[in-house]
Amino acid sequence: MSPWAICAIIATMNAQKDVTETPVCSPCAAAILDDGSSDIDTRLAAFAQQQYQSGVRVRGLYMQRRPAASGCKADRVLVDIATGDTYLVSQPLGSGSAACNSDPQGFARASQVLRDALRQTPDLVICNRFGGLESESGGFAAELLDIMASGIPLLTVVSPARVSAWQRFSGQAPVLTADGTAWQCWLDAALHLRRLSAAQ
Repeated sequence: MSPWAICAIIATMNAQKDVTETPVCSPCAAAILDDGSSDIDTRLAAFAQQQYQSGVRVRGLYMQRRPAASGCKADRVLVDIATGDTYLVSQPLGSGSAACNSDPQGFARASQVLRDALRQTPDLVICNRFGGLESESGGFAAELLDIMASGIPLLTVVSPARVSAWQRFSGQAPVLTADGTAWQCWLDAALHLRRLSAAQ
């Protein structure tokens, strides 16, 4: 969905309501489509830093990939946006293996960052991925549901293969293009509607 479409839909729907009513469209969650056209993890980390520098209270996790030993695929490391703490979430299967699997214990440790974010009620929570684990009610699924229920804007990333699962999970929350302008437009709209809701 383009940034202009998001803003136009929200503006049109809310223009039809009395200003004292709660907006009918509250984009509290969105997922960026990782179409492989860019390093989405690096860009998401940069977006989080940009928001922090502009005064947005942002919490959550982004992904880094680091060279691994034993010829395995790159280690996947989650980074706490607020503290810089890191959590290894991949595990090598040995030199004879063709892949490295996700480490459930690593994700369990990192999930505390999202639970802490919920208690801190920031302006924005970023989660590195809505992936295979979440689509099967594992990984960070419980934390993401709690954050969405709270009304805190949530931004994550989804692969083309997981778009349908994301929309079922989130109640048809928007899927954004890899254009950073779309991310900013969504966030501006989400924060604006949150302020309106808080003022009721």
